[in-house]
Amino acid sequence: MILDGKRVLVTGGTGSLGATVVRALLRGDAGRPARITVFSRDEAKQNDMRLSFLNRPAATDEVIYANLRQILHFRIGDVRDYPAIRAAVEQADVVINAAALKQVPSCEYFPIEAVQTNVLGAGNIVRAIRESGAHVEVVAGISTDKACKPVNVMGMTKALMERIFAEANLECPATRFVCVRYGNVIASRGSVVPLFLDQIAHGGPVTITTEEMTRFLLSLDRAVETVFAAIESARAGETYVPRVSAARIVDVASTLIDGRGIDITVTGVRPGEKTHEIMVSEEECHRTISRGEYYVILPMLPELRHQEPYTPVLTSEYSSSEVNLEGAALRNLLAPFMETR
Repeated sequence: MILDGKRVLVTGGTGSLGATVVRALLRGDAGRPARITVFSRDEAKQNDMRLSFLNRPAATDEVIYANLRQILHFRIGDVRDYPAIRAAVEQADVVINAAALKQVPSCEYFPIEAVQTNVLGAGNIVRAIRESGAHVEVVAGISTDKACKPVNVMGMTKALMERIFAEANLECPATRFVCVRYGNVIASRGSVVPLFLDQIAHGGPVTITTEEMTRFLLSLDRAVETVFAAIESARAGETYVPRVSAARIVDVASTLIDGRGIDITVTGVRPGEKTHEIMVSEEECHRTISRGEYYVILPMLPELRHQEPYTPVLTSEYSSSEVNLEGAALRNLLAPFMETR
């Protein structure tokens, strides 16, 4: 499998997505790596993560326990710190960049901090590979639908990360830089689902910003599958976009409330928030193709495009405004989270 024998570095490895990536790596979902390094600046989260993997009671988790003891390593550091990320990159064959400031309001109030992590951090990874001569085979950058036609700082900085990694293919031709872009990951920190469940547990009200708001929804496991698919199949400069469903946030709230007498309150749109998210813009449609279960946005830079002909698969933007997740289908998607309330 693609990651057999590879040294994998996961920046932001203690975050919601990063931790799920690490768990999948320990299970061997994409092969058995020679080494997995969790790189993050939070020593408490690293310690909690280590202990959670060591204290798995179920027999099916023995693989994770054994692989943790053999191949999982933790490294304190910040992508903002060039010497720290360079030292980590020099020992990696594959880099998954999940380090990010991703809370939309926080990025609006602290835009320089978002730039430092999301933009300059990505630049530090590229610089580390270029200047150290590290033999990194592939770098996968974790982006977001907010990077498409961005209106907020978080999306703007992620859009720049995408462009930095695309151009890096010209600077570091021995390394393949690719990106993945997706929407709201249901169980991640900052997702509306954990917030709604907490509000329901306290008797409400459940707060939504506007009744018109829609979002793409996918599970953490689906997000990780997209990362592994891009590492395996994406060509230099390509962006992988999963085909996922979209729902109205008010419907998500109503489904989780599940008939209980809990009110829904409209609070107004937060700073930098979109009503609808877009995963592929109108401008990107003409260079978007289909590959398996994914849309693939071909790189903007002509030097990175392959010469064989292709047929675009989209004629308009891929937007969450095209709601296709309602009723029983939405309930089935949210059922695992409703069961834990």
